[in-house]
Amino acid sequence: MEYLVQKIGMSRMVGAQSVPVTLLKVLESKVCALKENGKALVAYSLYKRHNKAIAGQQKKYQLSKEFNRFATLSGPEELGDLKTDALESAHKIKATFYTKGRGFSGAMKRWNFQGGPAAHGSRFHRRLGSIGNREWPGRVQKGKKMAGRYGNEKVTCHNEVISFDKESKILVLKGSVVGYAGAYGRISVQKEKK
Repeated sequence: MEYLVQKIGMSRMVGAQSVPVTLLKVLESKVCALKENGKALVAYSLYKRHNKAIAGQQKKYQLSKEFNRFATLSGPEELGDLKTDALESAHKIKATFYTKGRGFSGAMKRWNFQGGPAAHGSRFHRRLGSIGNREWPGRVQKGKKMAGRYGNEKVTCHNEVISFDKESKILVLKGSVVGYAGAYGRISVQKEKK
């Protein structure tokens, strides 16, 4: 069963041993149409985006104006509000988010390169350095670690569920989840292996 969530941020549970936790808010979603292979079209609210295509979908599925985004999730079996019963008994969660985007970054920031001496006129401080070889192969080889776009990659991690509040729809996971506070992602409930 999959759900759309927003990362609230990180905190910790204080007890005999302090445990770092991540707080996720499960977004209110409506199941619009059931598809093949156990998948369903789901509508949810995100920003104030509105155009004629969205209006047509809202009219087709009799949705209010706040439900202005659509996604395909696996698991829902009934039309109407997406039920969160599976989260109450869940022990493990698979969370998928995008990492923080850091834009175009140099080789030292992106790949943890050491760089050159800081002083004494070396004129080689934060640059990449030599990238080629000798006569053979006479080109820069594929996969060479260089400056470029860093971050904004899809990452999936597995976390243990500590608690879920049905009223506020807040899910507490043990450990960290990638992405900035306020990032949107999706989670899926992992089945217990027997």
